[in-house]
Amino acid sequence: MTSASTGPIPPSGCPAHEGRELLYGPEFAADPGAVYTRMRERHGSIAPVELAPGVPANLVFGYAASLEVLREPSTFPRDPRRWQERQQPDNPVLPMMGYRPNCLFTDGAVHARLRSAVTNSLSRVDPHMLRDYVENTARDLIGRFSHRGSADLLGEYATSVSLGVFNHLFGCPPELGERLLNAMRGIFDMDDPAKANAELGQSMAELVALKRGSPGADLPSWMAAHPARLTDEELLHQLILMMGAGTEPQQNLIANGVRLLLADDRFAGDLAGGSMPVEEALEEILWTDPPIANYSASYPWNDLDFLGARLPADQPLVIGYAAANTDPALAGSHRSGNRAHLAWGAGVHTCPAQLPARIIASAAIETLLDALPDLRLAVPAERLVWRQGPFHRALTALPVNFTPVVAPTAAAPPAAPVPTTTQSGERRWTTPPALSSSTPPAETSTARESGSANAVPRRWWNSLARWWRGR
Repeated sequence: MTSASTGPIPPSGCPAHEGRELLYGPEFAADPGAVYTRMRERHGSIAPVELAPGVPANLVFGYAASLEVLREPSTFPRDPRRWQERQQPDNPVLPMMGYRPNCLFTDGAVHARLRSAVTNSLSRVDPHMLRDYVENTARDLIGRFSHRGSADLLGEYATSVSLGVFNHLFGCPPELGERLLNAMRGIFDMDDPAKANAELGQSMAELVALKRGSPGADLPSWMAAHPARLTDEELLHQLILMMGAGTEPQQNLIANGVRLLLADDRFAGDLAGGSMPVEEALEEILWTDPPIANYSASYPWNDLDFLGARLPADQPLVIGYAAANTDPALAGSHRSGNRAHLAWGAGVHTCPAQLPARIIASAAIETLLDALPDLRLAVPAERLVWRQGPFHRALTALPVNFTPVVAPTAAAPPAAPVPTTTQSGERRWTTPPALSSSTPPAETSTARESGSANAVPRRWWNSLARWWRGR
């Protein structure tokens, strides 16, 4: 194995890695289950790992142990700043694990305030309208390749569905959304992550400036108007967190779900018989191949003995979601019809977007299977290639074949909300009545004084851009 920055990578267990298992490189990407099994045999519930060359951590991969860590933030706090102070600037995991003032990297009252802005804003998304939007978007995308008889369902479908829904819910212009998605992908893949992180910050700052100057019926505007009174910096980082959870993991949940449905005889047989056990397949994926496989690090304030392992102060203690969900201590029947997996986390930091994520994935997969009922993998499942990286479980491509279909012209995706003014002069945000929206119309800000709309965002943008560059 080789690394772009370090040259040859010695195998796991050699002195160069102090006996740590490697959560990067082609071996781990191809078969993480084998690595998890080896760790259990050698270590029990917690093992020393490397997240990237020279970046040590401990991985919790026992189910009960993971639950205990996730439910005890006072013992296992989320703030990484003391660890971060000792890291080199080119540490490739810093964009994923470095401190941001968002509800993932905070605890206590600060976490509660930031999370309230996220959860309350998400609660305003109408689930029925969201499903309608996903189905309309999915049908439009399918119509672009259905006549060919073949497609890459990752690049041409799952990624596009996730990006389209993100742009819609965030009121984000398509070109800006594409830039955000590419930057987030670079962070997950650790492909020049410092550059990707800078591009992510600059692009998200543009979106925040846009919403500060022209709010709409969308998540950023609702969060900006929330009683939590988020600062510009806090708003930016809540949006980065939500975007990171709503694009990369979402597209991988869709793609991994389709792969399972097509490759596993337990599901493929039902599909051939006219049944579409999509919900069952998604639950299976969340148990065995969750799109976020390892994440949610905590950083003990002091050296800590935990379940027979010595945990150094400030060193990342990472939750191995995929490994914990497949812990042999859980009976095999435990997963059937059970949503007790850890794919969404647990405790006060549980993912607040579970419902929208399920709706998006199930609607996208069901619409696909309905439109292309004889869908089949173009290559054997074992020849599919997985992207490298310690955090995600993601395919590089999902090639499929099917009988060509000339689809009817699909309805255009719902238009963005537009401002209207009532007779009393009150400004509201509505959607054109002929089109559907996944977010109910609502007022998101108070009126500005005349002439202030252009000057304020410009000063704010310059200030935030300087902050992001460390000036």
